[in-house]
Amino acid sequence: QVQLVESGGGLVQAGGSLRLSCAASGNIFSINNMNWYRQAPGKQREWVATITSGGSTDYADSVKGRFTISRDNPKRPMFLQMNSLKPEDTAVYYCNAELSTSTTFQYHYWGQGTQVTVSS
Repeated sequence: QVQLVESGGGLVQAGGSLRLSCAASGNIFSINNMNWYRQAPGKQREWVATITSGGSTDYADSVKGRFTISRDNPKRPMFLQMNSLKPEDTAVYYCNAELSTSTTFQYHYWGQGTQVTVSS
């Protein structure tokens, strides 16, 4: 059984920072890519950032230069450092991992999300 758990969300003022964490647990054989998505009220889920098993990163244009995705290694938590936050960043942030288990190969797993609220 695989579980992804996000943490670190909260309420901050515009210009502030938050660091989100995503912990993966269960009988995981390997992790390929890990991703952050977000969904604002009334809007579709939006891709935010990706980090590969080799450490390559990619970002949505809306967060590039402000957010940084990182991971200690594939077996440890993945992070999203968010700086210079804007009210437009307000959303539920979801961790997503492409990982393999005993019965799946690079299947996408999702966390339940953590709320980020940025006030002006």
